[in-house]
Amino acid sequence: MSHVPWNPGSLMEASGAYWRSCTLHAGVKLGLFTLIGGEALTAEEIAQRIHGNPRGLSTLLNALSAMELLSKGGETYSNTPFALQSLTRESPDYIGHILLHHHHLMASWERLDEAALTGAPVQHERRDRTKEEHESFLLGMYNNASFFAPAVAQAVDLSHCATLLDLGGGPGTYAIHFCKKNPQLKAWVYDLPDTEPFARGIIEKHLMGDRVGFCPFDFIQNSFNENDRFDAAWLSHILHGEGEDQARSVIARATATLHPGGKLLIHEFILDTSKDSPLFPALFSLNMLAVTDNGRAYSDSELGAMMESSGLTAIRRIDYGSPTGAAIMEGIKA
Repeated sequence: MSHVPWNPGSLMEASGAYWRSCTLHAGVKLGLFTLIGGEALTAEEIAQRIHGNPRGLSTLLNALSAMELLSKGGETYSNTPFALQSLTRESPDYIGHILLHHHHLMASWERLDEAALTGAPVQHERRDRTKEEHESFLLGMYNNASFFAPAVAQAVDLSHCATLLDLGGGPGTYAIHFCKKNPQLKAWVYDLPDTEPFARGIIEKHLMGDRVGFCPFDFIQNSFNENDRFDAAWLSHILHGEGEDQARSVIARATATLHPGGKLLIHEFILDTSKDSPLFPALFSLNMLAVTDNGRAYSDSELGAMMESSGLTAIRRIDYGSPTGAAIMEGIKA
């Protein structure tokens, strides 16, 4: 476990870190980066275009400039190269969806003391989402997965697999990248019906409609058909939303869909056995406390035990260099 050199200054910085987050979120939510695009605009011009107040907007624009996301020249503001690439909606590398998802989570985090005291969510991640929040979540998962999917596809050996189940796969980002890496592979994304339009849009965007399919499916409520059989099953960031009993059940049912010798792959933010490191999975477990009934981050030993109880062998951990403590647990069906 790394040691933080705490002092009054670093404590104040940690306490006020949300100031920067809120500034960034406000800029994305108001669409300021997209509005500016490749232009250089004054606060008054921006205010006119979005029917806002020049004083309020100039204060926000100055803060975004201090964060080096905008460049200020005289009285005009323009995007930095990074902001133009990552924060304007026209860019194929736009990551604003995941930032808005973080913004929508803040209402739960400000009541974290209640969740810790009661052990119950203060806002349920699934049931309480608005349409806007649902879109930000799904497309945010695409943003997030797009960063890591190429490295994950390199780290996982699917060269001998013809079929892949991507259970709870959302927009299908990992299924797409696995198929790109393995030309013999076909994949099916099993997820909730309201996910299908987003998934099909992303699949078609990557021209993978002939190799990546979608099946409406609730992995908690629905059962697999007898003909649902795969060479590999990919469970990416779905177990942390469930308690241990439900997580164990999902692993067992996914394992049952595998052919003998098939691979089960679990991708999660994984805690060490002591559960007090790494930092991101520990914080992510708090997020699950605030927005789910029983969800949390799991340790590698806990995941390994669940996999072993489902009849998986040769269980191993695959690290691919994730900065967030995410890793893959692999097991083989006997």
